[in-house]
Amino acid sequence: MAFAYGASMPTHDLFQLLDLLDIVAALTILVLWQGFDVVAEHPPKTYPSTTILMARYRRAWLREFVTRDPRIFDAQLISNLRQGASFYASACMIAVGGAVALIGNADLLSGVAEDLTLESAPTIVWEIKLIFMLIFAVNAFLKFVWSHRLFGYCAVLMAAVPNDIDHPLAYPRAAKAAEINITAARSYTRGLRAIYFGIASAAWLINAEALLFAALFTTLVVIRREFASQSRAVLLSDTDDVANTDT
Repeated sequence: MAFAYGASMPTHDLFQLLDLLDIVAALTILVLWQGFDVVAEHPPKTYPSTTILMARYRRAWLREFVTRDPRIFDAQLISNLRQGASFYASACMIAVGGAVALIGNADLLSGVAEDLTLESAPTIVWEIKLIFMLIFAVNAFLKFVWSHRLFGYCAVLMAAVPNDIDHPLAYPRAAKAAEINITAARSYTRGLRAIYFGIASAAWLINAEALLFAALFTTLVVIRREFASQSRAVLLSDTDDVANTDT
């Protein structure tokens, strides 16, 4: 089917450029991406995810923090968490800049893609696919920036915890710091998942079938990491004596 393009194109005509399978594949990866966040953060009580188990240890960390003297280790740890979020935020900025630049030169991408897939498509189709990938990168950037900010809040709350363990505000403020820490970690993890599915979305440059496969494969990977990994088994163990646990 041939298409005619002018300086402007009605929005409904854009959807005519994509096959039904393309639309289904794009919606599928979006649903799997957002849906898994809900599943990982609100799992069945009888089968907690790694995210939930780590939240428990974060609370335990901040309880121990109250009695630790000096608290240099905790300061270094929260600093490392902020650096991790900052690193990924910077990487996402580079990815966003690269994607925006590529959108402006979509003709070059279409030429390469046609050589690989032996299919021809209007330039605007490649631009749509690039913008789709850009959505994941921008979302990840925003999540990491917010995570970095929240870890900063957590650091301030930790600094406000009295050194006197008998002070009535010691444990309540530590508990507040723990909840902020958990929220920061949740945003950080969402940013990572956005990167995972963003990488998977690049398969759409091949075809819709590749996008569906990449979406399902990525979902299986994150499911295993949250619900069937060795690290989860260690976190879930009833004893803290894991010296003999296989790695």
